[in-house]
Amino acid sequence: MSAFCLLQTTFQPASFPKMHIFAHPTDNVMDRTQDNLRQLGRQTDYHFDYDPSVLEAFDNRHPDNDYWVRFNCPEFTSLCPITGQPDFAEIRIAYIPARRMVESKSLKLYLFSFRNHGDFHEDCVNTIMKDLIRLMQPKYIEVLGLFTPRGGISIHPYANYGQPGTKYEEMAAYRLLHHDL
Repeated sequence: MSAFCLLQTTFQPASFPKMHIFAHPTDNVMDRTQDNLRQLGRQTDYHFDYDPSVLEAFDNRHPDNDYWVRFNCPEFTSLCPITGQPDFAEIRIAYIPARRMVESKSLKLYLFSFRNHGDFHEDCVNTIMKDLIRLMQPKYIEVLGLFTPRGGISIHPYANYGQPGTKYEEMAAYRLLHHDL
């Protein structure tokens, strides 16, 4: 996206801003119709409650290659399901794609949708991983949550998955056993 971008904010009754981001008309946006992507290059509507339906995938152009795709979300927020207080984390997602890949804007919107979602740290990490597995069926995926301290203790849940019956299943077992060494 070019440096020319228009940000429009309108306010809704719940006093949450509804933000829309529009690309500049001269931006060179590739044709996304073949991938059925609904979010990229279009008006952005932020969901303030957990919503996996915003996740979108596109075809991997190199499905025969093994390679890593990594995402860092340093400003992840969710709510404590008991106290309702906000929890903050950096979410790290790494995967080896198979036939489908997650579209990054939809991933941002998905992670943002946890903002008012009440769940424990471990549940957030496992939910993110399972939703991405359902979306893409990756060869391998891992999700790490680096949650900031609450009550003087920080929690760093880690979850991973490898396609059953493949070397990626063995890789998942190995990486889980050696994760924090």
